[in-house]
Formats: sequence, structure tokens, C-alpha cells
Amino acid sequence: MVKPNLFLVYVTDVERATAFYRDLFDLEPAMLTPRYVPFEVAPGVLFALWSGRAEQVTPQVPRTSEVGLMVPGSGSAVDRIFAEWSAKGVTVVEEPFDDVFGRTFVIADPDGNLIRVSPLD
Repeated sequence: MVKPNLFLVYVTDVERATAFYRDLFDLEPAMLTPRYVPFEVAPGVLFALWSGRAEQVTPQVPRTSEVGLMVPGSGSAVDRIFAEWSAKGVTVVEEPFDDVFGRTFVIADPDGNLIRVSPLD
């Protein structure tokens, strides 16, 4: 069975985005190229930054999809990550709150791409 194994996030400045995600996830890229930088997030699964379409990434284009991080533990685990990331100066879109699936919050990367943290399903 074929399963998705590459998740691209469009960015305007691949170096700036690489620094942001390297610091946010505390993870080194699998390789560096001028327009494409992948991070291996699980064996055979890549989260990658792509600036090949940077002209289509503008602040005027609303971001409606999200990169999701489901973390083990209770709502306090979500709050702990929020505190860590807030200390790094991230752009907060939604402060932590309780939703139908548990505690969650949303931040944005420098290009406005959304990142949601929530508990494991």
C-alpha cells in the first residue's frame, strides 16, 4: 500500500525557514540545498521546506492547512511545549485551549504556515 511520506511546506526564504524549524523541532536537516531542505521525522518520512514556488507564498495568501504535532501526555504536555516555543518568540495564532480532541494551540512560521500541537488521538 502506498502511503504519504513527503510533506512539503512552501516558504519564501529557505535559509530562514530552515533555522526556524531546526530550532523549533530541535532537529537537523537530512540535507541542505538552495531551495529544498528535508527533515526526516520518522524512518522514510520527510517534512520538507520548498522555496521553488516562493512567488506564490505571500502574506496575502491565507494559510488554511496545518502541520500537526500530536504529542503524548496530557494537556500539561501541550502547555509545556507552548511555554518552550513562546520563549523562542514564535508567532502565536491561538493560545492553548481545550477543544473536543483535547488541549491545543496554533503558531505560525515566518511565512504564515500554521503549526498545531495537540495530544495523541
